[in-house]
Amino acid sequence: MAEIIRESTLTCPECGHTRTETMPTDACQYFYECEACHRLLRPRPGDCCVFCSYGSVPCPPIQQGQECG
Repeated sequence: MAEIIRESTLTCPECGHTRTETMPTDACQYFYECEACHRLLRPRPGDCCVFCSYGSVPCPPIQQGQECG
């Protein structure tokens, strides 16, 4: 089994600001507020969390081939 990557860089679709965050391993993160423009990010349709929608790395459950959300 491959090692799980726990950090993902989120990119705000509104202003382009990026920030690297540590992803939770036991839950999906549905909301994330951009620290630059304060837009509240939500997953895009079909994605389980903000990391899968706006992150450089998908969330841990998706990395493991499991369902999330």
